[in-house]
Formats: sequence, structure tokens, C-alpha cells
Amino acid sequence: MALRLKEKIEQKFDEEIRFLKGWMDKPKSVGAILPTSAITARKMASVANPQSGLPVLELGPGTGIITKAILERGIAPEKLVSIEFSTDFYRHLVESFPGVNFINGDAFDIEATLGENWAGQKFDSVISAIPLLSFPMYRRVQLIEKLLDLLPPGRPVVQITYGPVSPVIAWPDRYHIEHFDFVVRNIPPAQLWVYRKA
Repeated sequence: MALRLKEKIEQKFDEEIRFLKGWMDKPKSVGAILPTSAITARKMASVANPQSGLPVLELGPGTGIITKAILERGIAPEKLVSIEFSTDFYRHLVESFPGVNFINGDAFDIEATLGENWAGQKFDSVISAIPLLSFPMYRRVQLIEKLLDLLPPGRPVVQITYGPVSPVIAWPDRYHIEHFDFVVRNIPPAQLWVYRKA
């Protein structure tokens, strides 16, 4: 029991050091100063439907806390496609989560990043931890609309942010915005937003 607790503490410390290193190297590509909490990760993963038969698309997995929650939700590794911009995080993820379809690329260029292997693929849902507030509004709107085109009607894109309002402005005739949750047990406290096609 004590050994397992020690291993968990060491793993958590390793994740936080890796995350801080990524933040110091490229602060604009990492959205927070600490990794997402397990509580937040589970809440985000809860939008995925393991019974849909469709793969789940994850954006910005970082150290893999949300990836782990998606797998624990019941999504098989081969049914998870995860795009990570940082090559260091990508290498760590590939080692840590065998079987998951990790792609080292840019989510804002989603068609090219998904490539021929996933061209034309519909996804069950999108779970995103991309630091949207680091990008201009027009790019955020473009990304959300591209992501919604990858989903069946009514299926969600869930996005984490640390600002008080949706990181994407409202376009009611194009997509709907729903405040999903406010997670206090996250550093900093996290807002979760859901987007669905109008």
C-alpha cells in the first residue's frame, strides 16, 4: 500500500515537472501552469459515448491526464485519436499509452494533421484542452466549426478554458454554446464549455 502511494506521488510529480518544462519552453502552447486535475479530466471525458462505435478525437493531451480519463470511460485505445503539438509531450504519450493513435501536429490545420488515415472519418465527440485564449478569435471560431463538421449532428465538442466566458463567441445560426461545468478543484479553476452544431 505504501509502495503504491509512493509510486503515485512520484508519477504525479513527474507529470507536473514535465508540464512545467513544456510551459517554460513554449508558454503560448500550454494553457495553464499545472496539468488538468483528474476531476476535470473525468468530467470532460464524460461526453464520450463508448457505445457509439465511433472514435473520439482529443486535442492537446499534454501529459495524458485527459487521455487516461477517456480510456477509463471505456473508449478502446484504438478508438482514440489524439493530436499533440509538442513533440516532447507526444513522445511521452506514445510511451505511456500504447495503442492510442497519437499524432504530432497542429489541430488548427485539422485536415492535414489527420491525414489520409482519418480523412472523411466522423468522430463521436471532441475533447479539447487546446489553450484557445492564446489564439485570435477568428482562428478559434474556424477551429470550432471545423471540429463540428467532423461530428454527427448533436454530438459535442467540449473545451476547457480558464477565462470567465466562452473562449469562442456566439454564432447562434452556426453553433450552440452551453456552459458545461465550473471545476473549482483544478489549478486554476476551470470552465468547461460544450459546442454543438446549430
